[in-house]
Order: sequence, then structure tokens, then C-alpha cells
Amino acid sequence: MALDTLSETKAFGGVQGVYSHASAATGTDMTFSVYLPPHHDGARLPVLWFLSGLTCTHANVTEKGEFRAACAQHGIAFIAPDTSPRGDDVPDAADEYDFGKGAGFYVDATCQPWAKHYRMRSYIEDELPSLVAEHFPLDMARQSICGHSMGGHGALTIALRNPDRFRSVSAFSPIVAPSQVPWGEKALGRYLGDDRSAWREYDAVALIEDGARHPHMLVDQGTADNFLAEQLQTSQLSIACAKAGMEPAIRMQEGYDHSYYFISTFMAEHVAWHASRINAA
Repeated sequence: MALDTLSETKAFGGVQGVYSHASAATGTDMTFSVYLPPHHDGARLPVLWFLSGLTCTHANVTEKGEFRAACAQHGIAFIAPDTSPRGDDVPDAADEYDFGKGAGFYVDATCQPWAKHYRMRSYIEDELPSLVAEHFPLDMARQSICGHSMGGHGALTIALRNPDRFRSVSAFSPIVAPSQVPWGEKALGRYLGDDRSAWREYDAVALIEDGARHPHMLVDQGTADNFLAEQLQTSQLSIACAKAGMEPAIRMQEGYDHSYYFISTFMAEHVAWHASRINAA
């Protein structure tokens, strides 16, 4: 699969790159970033994926996430995909920040006009991993995943569906039960249709209720997050995990909001937490 290099810049002894390619999954060009820490020739690097939230692209975490020093210290590659397909031919809801471009919700849409391009599940779970494995010195047997808000929803659901692939999963301010909150009801209803049973594989709480498990889960949620009560509802994840016998680290961080000031404060801790699991024998 062909890959175009948009930029490469030295950072913390490694290389921060931005790349694009023609995606078969979405039928569009897609852009993503990869940070490769300093490494010896012939090394194969473990991978930490980061999925971004509503309205974001790869650029938000790449420019504001403050992950590179920690990734360089622990020898972990950091990959940040886009959040949805892009392009003039891609359907959108231009006056709705929480739907359409920038709001792919990491699903494979089944309803028109979204089904042709909005296939972010296939893109993140299948196509992009194959592409980066071909072009970068990665050890795809050692992967973990992280995300923020809508991307936290994506990280949790992808890890719960693929526990053997991802050694650990963490999230900042995730939408834990999209089937039960306005953001998720809007997106899942329009991308997938009215049958709520089809939504459950894209809902972390529902997946756990239906038997999915992951042994290594970390969630940080700010107590001053203005989306907490209506859209995020972290307590639902705590309840579902307790009923399932799971023991995730769910940390309520006093006074923090939904922004990248919050994410960047705890990003190095997340990278180190993943490193202790991703590098385990």
C-alpha cells in the first residue's frame, strides 16, 4: 500500500511524521501521524494508538498531547489516526459538530448516505494496522490503545472486542455508554439505524454486559468536565465493571476539564502505564 510523507521532524531524538494514503476502507484519502522514538537499526517498536475526539483530526494530539518525551523514554511508537473520512464527496452535517466529518464514532456505518465512506472501524482495526506494519519498524504483537472522549469510546470498544490484540487500554473522558447519551444516540442511530441491538458492539458498557472483558484498563476523568453528567457518565462504566468482576483503574481527577490541558497533564502517566504492560514478557 502506497504512503505519502507530508512531513517528518526530529523530536526527542526520534521522528514525528505525518503521512497520507488512499484508503480502501473509507474510499478517501486519510491522514495520520506516527512518532517513532530513537531506536537501533533492526529494532521492532511496540505501538500505542491514540484515537481523538469530536471535531478533532490527527493534529490535535500530535500538537498538544505532550507524549513524545514519554514515548522516547519507554521506546514506544505513537500512532494518531483521523476521526472520520474527509473530502468534498464525503457526506457531512456541516451545522452539527457532533455528527459527520470529525465525528465518525469509530463505527462501520450501515445506513445511507453514510455507509459508503464512514467505515472507521474497518479502517482502525484492519486497514491502518496493515499499512503501518508495512512501512514502519513496528512489533504488531505488542500493541495498546488509548483515546479521548469519542476516541475514548473508540479505544474502549476496540480493545474490548480485541482483547488478544491490545495488551492494555486507557481513556481520557470517554463516552462509556453511547447508547444512553445524546451524542451516542444521535450518531449510532443515524449511522446504524433504529435497531438498538446493533449498537451494542459500539458501546463499552453494553459490551461488558454482553461478556466482553479486558484485564488492563485505565480511565482518567476530570470532575470539572462540563460533559460528565450528560454525555460521559463514567459511573456507568464503574458499575458495569464491578458487576463483571473487572477491576479497572478509574480515577476522578479533581478540578480538571475536558481539554488537552487535562490530557497533557496525565499523558506521560498513561504512556508509562501502557509501557509496563506492553513490554511485559
